[in-house]
Amino acid sequence: MSHQPHNIHAGTQIVTRVSVHGSNNALIHPCGAVGIVTRTPCGEEQRYLIRFPDGFEAALLPDEMEVLKHFKDRLDGESPSLQDFSLEDHVIYRCIVGSRAYGLETEASDTDLRGIYLAPAELHWSLYGAPEQFEDNEQQACYWELQKFITMALKANPNILECLYSPLVEKATPIAQELLAMRDKFLSQMIFQTFNGYALSQFKKIGQDLRNQGQVRWKHAMHLLRLLMTGAATLREGRVPVHVGTHREELLAVKRGELTWDQVDAWRQRLHRDFEQALAETKLPERPDYEAANRVLITARTAAAPKT
Repeated sequence: MSHQPHNIHAGTQIVTRVSVHGSNNALIHPCGAVGIVTRTPCGEEQRYLIRFPDGFEAALLPDEMEVLKHFKDRLDGESPSLQDFSLEDHVIYRCIVGSRAYGLETEASDTDLRGIYLAPAELHWSLYGAPEQFEDNEQQACYWELQKFITMALKANPNILECLYSPLVEKATPIAQELLAMRDKFLSQMIFQTFNGYALSQFKKIGQDLRNQGQVRWKHAMHLLRLLMTGAATLREGRVPVHVGTHREELLAVKRGELTWDQVDAWRQRLHRDFEQALAETKLPERPDYEAANRVLITARTAAAPKT
């Protein structure tokens, strides 16, 4: 667990108490520069990732910065006018992912949150631009800006598609509900290349680790098997079945290291063959519906624009 101050979260604007340097110790921003927190510390890490108006990012310790609103009176007019930006106010969708959504949770499992935020026009138009994502590691949460989320969904990113189909939804505004209503438009035959390609490369790395270090990351192997199952089922069913259902115990046996590597690898090969068969049989289109996705984004941007 990180020890971040209670008032510094992802999306918080800060003022630097130190000068910010880049490569070769070149000065990039002086003491007193304004930035926005895009990632909070994780584990024993103590530094926050700060994005500055010019796009430069730097990692700062808590005592190297201060919350901008504490300086509000004397800094008025000297910095971008986003002092009241609150990430939570702009979160349109939040769901639980990971083991709890997959049905693979144990007593030790964390609760991983993922979601979407819709950047206000003021943030888009500011010098900052809208950060593509905010990571709040204390809350084990990550939020993608809507446009970034949609772009990744169109590319059949497994993590993004699982967000759209998570059975554990905590927040969904009307805009998010519209997105969920057309989530099948993101599904296409590209799922085979993305899901299968990632699993192939990661299994290759696991094999290399086994040869070089004599160790297997069994939890990682379990999730790769689950990914192959999910991909094949998606091609057949036209939806992303996030929960593993009846496969729970056999997958957890892999996580516990109760199967040999040869048994896991044989299972993996069977799943690859089944995935190929699912591709041959699928009724999903070759490409996702880019036009429908674009309409949702335009509707959302219009809703976020200031009313005149």
